[in-house]
Amino acid sequence: MNKQIILNLPVKDLEKSRAFFSALGFTFNSRFSGENAAFMNIVDDTIQAMLTTEAFFQSLIGKPVAKAKEANEVVICLSCESREEVDSLITRAKAAGGRIPHPPEDHGFMYDQGFEDIDGHLWNLVWTAPEA
Repeated sequence: MNKQIILNLPVKDLEKSRAFFSALGFTFNSRFSGENAAFMNIVDDTIQAMLTTEAFFQSLIGKPVAKAKEANEVVICLSCESREEVDSLITRAKAAGGRIPHPPEDHGFMYDQGFEDIDGHLWNLVWTAPEA
């Protein structure tokens, strides 16, 4: 089996979060989803996220759940195949209720922009020129 990255993210409303990420084009695996969690495919079978209700997430960590709208410990960064893919995902995130905290940054060899999902988690989308 190849190595995978699986993010575990607490969410306030599981169905609203599923709808938000579905609008971005991410899919869900019902085999590993249920009342307290939804297994989201971000990139094929290599990068996934387990969206969990805050109560279930808290039961797994044994300490309070951080309020992502107030403070962040991590920014999730995804590489994109083109500038257009960055812009498309940003447009879909905004239309689905996400917040866009800053304009795109164009460094010529690299282009990026981020969004905040409906639970306050920060995502950064980046395209890097192949010759960089």
